[in-house]
Amino acid sequence: MDPLALVLVLVAAVAHASWNLLSKKAAHVDGLVFVWLVAAAGAVVWSPLFAGFLLVARPRVGWADLAVIGVSTAIHMTYFLLLQRGYGSGDLSIVYPVARGTGPMLASLVAVLFLGERPTPVGIAGILLVGAGVFLMSGRAGGADLKGLAFGLATGVFIAAYTVWDSRVVSTFAVAPILLNYLGEVGRMIVLAPFVLRGRRRALMAAAWRAHRGTIVTAAVLIFVSYLLVLVAFTRAPVSLVAPAREMSVLIAVVLGGRLLAEDGLRHRLLAAGVIVGGVVAIALS
Repeated sequence: MDPLALVLVLVAAVAHASWNLLSKKAAHVDGLVFVWLVAAAGAVVWSPLFAGFLLVARPRVGWADLAVIGVSTAIHMTYFLLLQRGYGSGDLSIVYPVARGTGPMLASLVAVLFLGERPTPVGIAGILLVGAGVFLMSGRAGGADLKGLAFGLATGVFIAAYTVWDSRVVSTFAVAPILLNYLGEVGRMIVLAPFVLRGRRRALMAAAWRAHRGTIVTAAVLIFVSYLLVLVAFTRAPVSLVAPAREMSVLIAVVLGGRLLAEDGLRHRLLAAGVIVGGVVAIALS
């Protein structure tokens, strides 16, 4: 694997685990409010980059493009909301590995069942490993963590959905990734605005911004950066090498949860997360 690509993927993994750590730390904030603030911050912070892209690339965007971007926006919005609910119910070191492992597993199943792909023995083994890892993760989980695990599984469904859908958007419809990503931020901001900018949540939004503006802006930056670094890595190394390497974020998130958030059962959760990562790697290499 190209050394620079490996560095990019590892930095992306740290960035991805880090913004999830920030989301967990802000789990006491109303989920709609937090997701809206992060989307709004991302739309503002990355607007110069998007403007530069428009000036240089001059993309032609039709109604069909806007429609498929709209579907992607809805999927990602649901993903972020479910993830935040998960962090409000359970530990980072449970919710994150389950969500990240379930996503590729379900995406593979969708590809086999509906897109005509044929599973390999390695792919089947990977799916079984992810299931075993989730089972291990649930073995010592209490009531609250089981609820978080359930939200992690639900989040994984939407990770699978945007994995399959977005791959079609950028390949079949040839929508530029930066266009898809940035308009997704703007779309979430617009759709959630009526629910956030009036009534009780308007006061909650102002309070959350005053108390967590650094966390919100940093999360917005890390979300975009982690995505961009992986895209660059894809230009320097095969997907079959990049995809497994980026799942190092699962182990990083478990360590961050155990060390920085004092979450229980670090060794057991590392073992379960390791099994999940092994399954994801097998799926990616199949």
